[in-house]
Amino acid sequence: MAGQLKEVRNRIKSVQNTQQITKAMKMVSAAKLRKAQDAIVQMRPYSRKLQEVLSNIVSSSEGDLGGNLAVERPVEKVLLIVITSDRGLCGAYNANVIKLAKQTIREKYSAQFAKGNVQIWSIGKKGFEHFAKNKFNATDTFKDIFLHLSFDSVQQCAQAAVKAFESKEFDAVEIVYSEFKNAATQRFVVERFLPIPKVEKKEGDKKSDFIFEPAKEELIAELMPKILNTQLFKAVLDAHASEHGARMTAMDKATENANEMLRSLKISYNRARQAAITTELTEIVSGAAALQG
Repeated sequence: MAGQLKEVRNRIKSVQNTQQITKAMKMVSAAKLRKAQDAIVQMRPYSRKLQEVLSNIVSSSEGDLGGNLAVERPVEKVLLIVITSDRGLCGAYNANVIKLAKQTIREKYSAQFAKGNVQIWSIGKKGFEHFAKNKFNATDTFKDIFLHLSFDSVQQCAQAAVKAFESKEFDAVEIVYSEFKNAATQRFVVERFLPIPKVEKKEGDKKSDFIFEPAKEELIAELMPKILNTQLFKAVLDAHASEHGARMTAMDKATENANEMLRSLKISYNRARQAAITTELTEIVSGAAALQG
């Protein structure tokens, strides 16, 4: 009986130690989330408007005015930029991003994948570790971006993708990431990066009419790379905020589960202690009765 009590006490101590860790991680993630959320909330309207302007210009342009970055060609080689986190303990966040990337390959690019023509650039260590372990064509060039997250580091990845598309190393580039909604909600999306998507015009829609200064060709050539850099940076900021939101939620749930376990263990401990006391009293009474007899 004494051994059973000691075992339950050790389990209670272990759960309490784990609970302290989950509480601390929740507080750290909450602090980081506020900063990451401010960054994406400020960035999102600017990025969306730039993307809208670029898509409208490309859609309303005639001929090859959109340049090489807007040219649709048969898709033989594909690049997926998959954004995960560097660390775990964030619930199903990384698993959902990886699952969506695999689903995209299976549903859209199965023929290219069978030929070995699907390459994955992982931003975040967890994604790279998974794809490398499972024999996907994955590269680690940009996996450490979150160690020193900045516009310049993301821009290098965007520019490398643009250069590869222009040199026809890839015919399509897509971004797989988690779009931040709030601390408890993320939306996992696949977003086309290249070629630049055109806005589908519906009947009755007014044609976009822009006044260009300097010349339209010069302006588009200058704007395109900058807007693409911003688009990828927005996706990385979305993923960064989503990670901290997912981790905060996961640690909050873990803390609640620890409370439930502690309640259950304390009940078990009290029952075992009461049983031990009852046994001891019974032995004392029996011994006293034997002496009197």
